Amino acid sequence: MTECEPTCTPMGRLEVGEEKSENPSLPPRQSTSVRFIDSIRKSFFVIGTSFVVLVAFRNSVTWHLQQCWGASGDFWQGQWGKIYDWFEGDEYRLTLIGTFVWTMTIFWTANILLIILDLTGKPEFLLRYKIQPEKNAPVEKKRLLSAIGRVLFNQTVIAGPVFIVLFHLMKLRGFSYGRELPTFQWVLFEMLVCVLMEEVGFYYSHRTVHHPLLYKRIHKLHHEWTAPIGIIGLYAHPLEHVMSNMMPPMLGPLIMGSHLSTMWLWFGIALLSTTNAHSGYHFPYFPSPEAHDFHHLKFNQNYGGVLGILDRLHGTDSLFRVTKQYERHIMCLTFNPPRQEIPDIVKNAKAKPE
Repeated sequence: MTECEPTCTPMGRLEVGEEKSENPSLPPRQSTSVRFIDSIRKSFFVIGTSFVVLVAFRNSVTWHLQQCWGASGDFWQGQWGKIYDWFEGDEYRLTLIGTFVWTMTIFWTANILLIILDLTGKPEFLLRYKIQPEKNAPVEKKRLLSAIGRVLFNQTVIAGPVFIVLFHLMKLRGFSYGRELPTFQWVLFEMLVCVLMEEVGFYYSHRTVHHPLLYKRIHKLHHEWTAPIGIIGLYAHPLEHVMSNMMPPMLGPLIMGSHLSTMWLWFGIALLSTTNAHSGYHFPYFPSPEAHDFHHLKFNQNYGGVLGILDRLHGTDSLFRVTKQYERHIMCLTFNPPRQEIPDIVKNAKAKPE
């Protein structure tokens, strides 16, 4: 595999896969129309198949998920009612303080566990799932503390004013802070919209900061970590933190006028997703982080989020798709490490003369 130089490319300029490569392992050049049709075809296949399966099993699936949603009677409704009463129904404090506490709790609960693993190497059996086993083993303490400081700055000084703006935008849009939670089916539909809007918003904002004029001044900070760890999901220049980390997840709730509880649920999912994508570990039964880990390694591949549809559409995953990392880019349903199941190709050493 040809090494990709750690350079960034302007919007609309696709350097990888545009020319016919002399290396037979690389894919031949494809026109934009061919890539577009192929991407649409695959997207319709995935969405169509999912729709058919959902329709076929909707009664059973909906029943079981509703039982989880409403376990122990009105469990979730009761929990939300306690939070609502604690804030005395004050919509301003619920949005600002509640959202801040919720997002901090979710992010740091997940990342403290990963930090312990990266610092101590314990529990040792989890190290088998490391994507780049030669990196951050263990992570450098000074570098880690610097990253933690940057992340906390973004979560407090930068995020605070953004939450205030979000509150006023949601007020203009019109949404509910009320005691009654939305129905399970409506929350499920809103989650789908949020995922799609975040995918679009993140891809184009992320690709924008890879433009040479912005990369050196803004995005290069995030790419200091070629082998990322969990907290690096929010390790960014303040402008990038607003533009790529905060705005894309906010698009769905703003469009849908979501209930505050739905917005909290979605923000929690988004934070866990970016933590997983940057974790540096491909754990069993977790969404695969191989694509974004490869982005940190090669810089100009895989700009998108979890779905990867826009990378396929724009051809910004062409190098990734001919690598072992791509072959491992699935959810592992066994406890065998992906690198063990699909090992790297090791070049044979030259035979020594006798």
